[in-house]
Amino acid sequence: MRNIRPMGALLLALALGLAAAAYAASWLQQQATANTFQVIVVERDLAMGTRLQPDMLQTLDWPRAAAIQGPLTTLDQAVGRVIRTPMLRGEPLLQSKLAPMGEKGGLSSVLAPGQRAVTVKVNEIMGVAGFALPGSYVDVMVNTPDAENQPVSKILIERIQVLAVAQDVSTNESKPRVVNAVTLQVSPQQAEQIDLARSVGTLSLVLRSHSDNLPVQTTGARKLDLLPRAPIVVASATTVVTGNKAVSPRPRTSRPISPPVPAVTPENVRLEVIRGLSVSEE
Repeated sequence: MRNIRPMGALLLALALGLAAAAYAASWLQQQATANTFQVIVVERDLAMGTRLQPDMLQTLDWPRAAAIQGPLTTLDQAVGRVIRTPMLRGEPLLQSKLAPMGEKGGLSSVLAPGQRAVTVKVNEIMGVAGFALPGSYVDVMVNTPDAENQPVSKILIERIQVLAVAQDVSTNESKPRVVNAVTLQVSPQQAEQIDLARSVGTLSLVLRSHSDNLPVQTTGARKLDLLPRAPIVVASATTVVTGNKAVSPRPRTSRPISPPVPAVTPENVRLEVIRGLSVSEE
């Protein structure tokens, strides 16, 4: 009997401990569930324009304290959709990063609503030596005659995003690529301006910083801005004949003119004569 009582107390304490641990685990799980919600994230890095498949996605608990806008919460919402931007492993899927329902992928799914894609023919110089890569921003500059039929270079459109170079929309590369065509994302009005500009002049691209959002107003660059007019020197109209050759004299240079010195006449001269203690003028 003496051995049964301590054993019973030990078993009772063990049972109470297990019950307390189970209750604490259940309470913690409830708290964790209340403070998190499920979102869909990508399992690996995905390129822009990729159509999502089930093996590319997984469900993850996301803390409510770090709220995000427009997350996808079920796999059915994500499978078959096309992403508009490159995504990294573990990044949550948002509605703003997906193309509209029904998009089949490709460049059209990358375009923002209301935007158009226009391709500009470039060479090594016009293409910023190959540094105009997908995802970068450029200014479009046109060289054309002005109203006075004088050549002028002017920035036509500012801060245009590059969608693709040649036929590649990948933004993972950082090395320059010399191509013959660059596709830009523009508004319908900007597309009309580019189409007219390349028919009346030549286009070139100017690379721009991602953080530069300020517009710049310029008057354009003209030939007189590069080669200002030299001062005109007026020569004498007379010509000197030396032998059988006519030699024009050198241009006269101006010299400072001294003020005139008054003339001295005998009438204005006076002599002072001293004789002893007397002084007289003659």
